[in-house]
Amino acid sequence: MILIPAIDIKDGKVVRLFQGKFSEITEYDDDPVKVAQKWENLGAQWLHLVDLDGAQTGHMKNSPSFMAIIKQVKIPIEIGGGIRSLEAVEQLIDIGVARVILGTRAIEDKSFLKEILAEYGEKICVSLDCSNGFVAQRGWVSTTTIKATDLALDLEAMGLQWMVYTDIARDGTLTGPNFEQLGTMLNTVKKINLIASGGIGTIEDVRKLASMKGVTAAITGKAIYEGKLDFKEALKVC
Repeated sequence: MILIPAIDIKDGKVVRLFQGKFSEITEYDDDPVKVAQKWENLGAQWLHLVDLDGAQTGHMKNSPSFMAIIKQVKIPIEIGGGIRSLEAVEQLIDIGVARVILGTRAIEDKSFLKEILAEYGEKICVSLDCSNGFVAQRGWVSTTTIKATDLALDLEAMGLQWMVYTDIARDGTLTGPNFEQLGTMLNTVKKINLIASGGIGTIEDVRKLASMKGVTAAITGKAIYEGKLDFKEALKVC
């Protein structure tokens, strides 16, 4: 399992949300490039970047920060947040983004996703942000009546190879991932590479995720920013 540091950016600063709430935000650094280089130097194999302003508005707002990071680090980068057009996907891949993460638009418009997958295949990832097993969208501000497992099966049938599964209720809480829901998802999809996100708080959480067959990667944020999880130690577990 690959452990991926998250760099969530809002107004050009590295921040974390609590349970996806924009009203509960913690700032960690005003230099995203420095943060990216720190994780790379500690041994990160990938970076997970999120444009929180883009997730809210539907238009990427922190492209200058992303461009600067791409120029300064050598490891692969995946980016999500407000990417809702073919042009936006093309631009990101053209500047060297290894994996583009789609959310709201991919969920709402299957023909759009089919077109993107046909063009870019394994460079595309869909983020399933869920609450109590149901899909949330538009920067986590609204919950749908779509069951996460039903949508995952649809996405798998369309040829999707990568999926981030986030439990919003656990995100930023350090209370541990929702292992039960993760297990349900792993039993549902067979061909999708699953990236677990939300709730990692301890080395034991990492160890348990790494032991779950089918979890290809896990994203960690608050735990490594607040020193609850030693990133280098966690890498050894993986």
